[in-house]
Formats: sequence, C-alpha cells, structure tokens
Amino acid sequence: MFPLWNTQKTLAATRDAVARARAAGIVVVLIQHIADPEAGIAPFFNAGTEGAMIHSEIVAAAPDAPVVIKHFADSFIKTDLEDVLSAHGVGELLVCGMMTQNCVTHTAISKSAEKYRVSILTDCCTTVSEPIHLIALHAVSTRVALVNSKDAI
Repeated sequence: MFPLWNTQKTLAATRDAVARARAAGIVVVLIQHIADPEAGIAPFFNAGTEGAMIHSEIVAAAPDAPVVIKHFADSFIKTDLEDVLSAHGVGELLVCGMMTQNCVTHTAISKSAEKYRVSILTDCCTTVSEPIHLIALHAVSTRVALVNSKDAI
C-alpha cells in the first residue's frame, strides 16, 4: 500500500540477520503494526491485509519467535514488548524494520528503551527513499548506535 525504497535488499539483509541471530542464540522478537480497529479503517496496517503481515521470509526465518502487536510507531507503547524482553533476559536491542523514520527510530529512542543498549541495524531498515532513510538515521545517531548487521551479529 505504501511503496518503499530498497525493499528486496533490506528483506534479504534482515532475513540473514535473523538467521545469524538465531544461530548465535540471540532472541528474535517480531513486531507487527496493526492499525487500531477502534480508530476505524486506516490507510495502512489494517488487520488481515497483505501490507500489515510480517513478511513470510521473516516468519520462516524465525517461526517460533514471539510476535508483539503494536498500534503506534513506538513498539513499547501499549504492548507487552517489555514483558517479552524481560522474560528472555534481554539487555540489548538490535532494532530494524520498515520504516526507518517511523517505527524503527521511535522504538529505538523510546523512553522504555533507555534501559537497554540499543543499536539500529542500518542495512536492515528502509523507508520511502534513501534520503529520508539517511536523514532519519542521522537524526538518531546521537542517541543510539548505528551498525551494520554483519558487524553486530
């Protein structure tokens, strides 16, 4: 529903990062953005629509990963993400996804993320264009580490 830049390369990098993480014993948590049904039909992320689904290659790479459903850009807001992370003893977050300037950055700099060591996997994120992707990463670079997934995992 909302075309993004560099999606195939980002998908491949993310799938490979998930596989490396799992092989290294790193917990993988999937986040799914679903529009709040109480707010009515949204332009994107409506439950059951293809654009709201977690990509099948990512699900295949982590079939038993917990899935946290969110309704806001920040993955911590009104979700059980903190409970999931706590249950797995997580102390570091490697954040990635689509879209860089929205869900990725808002989760990485969330007030709730401050208790974790947070990095954004730059090669595993994308958005509507390369300039917006780079601007968003630069904007958060003073608050979180920006790393390539191969260097982080």
